[in-house]
Amino acid sequence: MSEPKNDIQLLRITYLRGPNIWTYRPVMEVWLDLGELEDCPSQTLPGFTERLLKLLPALEEHHCGVGERGGFLQRLTEGTWAGHILEHCVIELLNLAGMPTGFGQTRSTSQRGVYRMVFRARNEQVGRAALQQGHALLMAAINDQPFDTAAAVAVVREAIDDCYLGPSTACIVAAATDRRIPHIRLNDGNLVQLGYGARQRRIWTAETDLTCAIAENIASDKDLTKTLLKACGVPVPEGEVVKSPAEAWSAAEDIGLPVVVKPSDGNHGRGVTLDLSNQADIEAAYEVAARHGSEVLVEPFIRGEEHRLLVVGGKVVAAARGETAWVTGDGQHDVATLVDQQINSDPRRGTTEDHPLNRLNVRSDGVIQLDLQRQGLTPDTVPPVGKRVLVQRNGNVAIDCTDAVHPEVAHVVSLAVRAVGLDIAGVDVVAEDISRPLEAQGGAIVEVNAGPGLLMHLKPAEGTPRPVGQAIVEHLFPAEEHEGHAGRIPIVGVMGTHGTATIARAVAWLIHLSGKPTALACQDGLFIGSRRTEKASPQAARFWEASHRLLMNREAQAAVFENSAALVLDEGLPYDRCHVGVITDFGGAEALSRHDITEADQLYKVLRTQIDVVLSDGVGVLNAGDARIAEMAELCDGEVLMYGVDSGGSLPEALVEHQAAGKRVAFLRGGRVHLAQGAVELPGVDLAGIVQRRGHTSSPELTELLLAAVAAAWAFGISPELIAAGIETFALQTVA
Repeated sequence: MSEPKNDIQLLRITYLRGPNIWTYRPVMEVWLDLGELEDCPSQTLPGFTERLLKLLPALEEHHCGVGERGGFLQRLTEGTWAGHILEHCVIELLNLAGMPTGFGQTRSTSQRGVYRMVFRARNEQVGRAALQQGHALLMAAINDQPFDTAAAVAVVREAIDDCYLGPSTACIVAAATDRRIPHIRLNDGNLVQLGYGARQRRIWTAETDLTCAIAENIASDKDLTKTLLKACGVPVPEGEVVKSPAEAWSAAEDIGLPVVVKPSDGNHGRGVTLDLSNQADIEAAYEVAARHGSEVLVEPFIRGEEHRLLVVGGKVVAAARGETAWVTGDGQHDVATLVDQQINSDPRRGTTEDHPLNRLNVRSDGVIQLDLQRQGLTPDTVPPVGKRVLVQRNGNVAIDCTDAVHPEVAHVVSLAVRAVGLDIAGVDVVAEDISRPLEAQGGAIVEVNAGPGLLMHLKPAEGTPRPVGQAIVEHLFPAEEHEGHAGRIPIVGVMGTHGTATIARAVAWLIHLSGKPTALACQDGLFIGSRRTEKASPQAARFWEASHRLLMNREAQAAVFENSAALVLDEGLPYDRCHVGVITDFGGAEALSRHDITEADQLYKVLRTQIDVVLSDGVGVLNAGDARIAEMAELCDGEVLMYGVDSGGSLPEALVEHQAAGKRVAFLRGGRVHLAQGAVELPGVDLAGIVQRRGHTSSPELTELLLAAVAAAWAFGISPELIAAGIETFALQTVA
């Protein structure tokens, strides 16, 4: 056996949280030093490919750059380097752990043996866990050492469980993403902002910022809920609040047997005992219910199946039916064992939110034990062969029946939710046949629940999954009310090094004058309107976080961001897309050597990030005086507006060609900004005159900065007249 190879060194790990030089989405960027493995591509390592595929067989499915199944295997066979192999190992571990991804790249640097490897990572901690395990797996395969792939996947999956959104919240976020609505996670749990600034909405699982607190309190009080529903003509079971086992029996006699005993403010069916007819059972059921709520209710028992109907924005969008859980005796095993063998073995059952059905714990569930007791059984009883034992009467709601709901049932359920005042609710209905009106069969609404679970509709045990996430997003962002980009405020991004803070401040001022309270992040600080909320940090991470926070501010109807190349390389952009993207110059390369950038031309890939994120109906504003910037016009999904300076009687060639093609341009000639679209020229702005009137010495540098601001404001949609008035009143001095 050959000597073990030295470990790959992970020199630097950076989580890029926003659009970056690699992709629009968050990625993990890792700088690797292969060491001696730089001289050992895969085909030179005896048995390596076979060992790697044994650990991760699905690598054979990876296309890689070849573009077809087996492409990565072909690269392994022909010879590829360890950094590229690590990329695929990490991606495959993420796939196996349930967070599928297909994006990854590995590129060499100017230093021999050092590479930059990136992979898609929705969460930083998950990405780090996958990287750590992928690194260990790869070195084990290289050095022919044992490795437990299942354990590695478990580590990544645990990180996902700890960090990722729950399935209900995730489905809403996914539906928002499908409509290109951005989102910001506001805590480590399931509180999420959909949209930016003044156009945002917030969700917390299936609760929204439209969910009324009063309505939630009403829904948590089952007795009050029934009173309100009854007043609206909604069929509900008559019930009575009781304070002792003796009162429960007395109430049951008054109401009429059989009855239901349940907590007044419980949820998920906990503490609810059904079909009770004798005193001992009712008094025992009281004790069970009392452990799950502040008060206990006794209600008449309504025969039929339990149903859960999901109402969003006044409409029934999904329905699921429950079923009772039984086991059949075999004469050998006790009830608890039979439950594990015949019920809990169902892969649809589990203890996490990913399972549509819960595992049954016979020994700790008081309701199950009471039902067994009523049959003369205990968890330790061994039923004879063929004897059916009822284990659970309710709580197994996971069979889709949306298409069977009668229109009258849907109307009554919607009425019940409106009576309580909720925008989203799960309504529990007991009926023998949900396809018939409730009144005709003696059915009733037994509960209205705020913050309902969505999993039973997303992953029903039987039937068709329902697009409940889409329904909730449509409720929050109705298509007819959100023309254009739902949840988005207009954003302007300014990128370069020469005076970009001044440009950003001027653009923000002009937008503010147009009537939109504007957020601004630049070197001079962070602002909402004219109020500075905090100073700008020189550290990229802190500046990114502060900039990103501006998008959480409900006052902001527009936002302007000054972005540097260093910010893109260290963190990514603080927003996902923008309406106007401005590129001013190619300066600053000398400060980026840690990113392997030493020459201005290398900045092209960094600066283009700002243009790559311009929306299709947005505008890229490019300095035509630099041919490299002008070339970025072909990268812009939206319109392109070029600006430049008349130098010695001639305009930049790219600007002249752009105007000749009938497109918009802004140029400075004789101290005056001219705005034109093709041959049509609009009123311009006398920049030189404004600067002189303000008591400032006219300088080419200052007027060129204001030219860029004028061009960006025009691209934003501000009229030339308002631009002129705004520049006249703009504070030219730098904020202290």
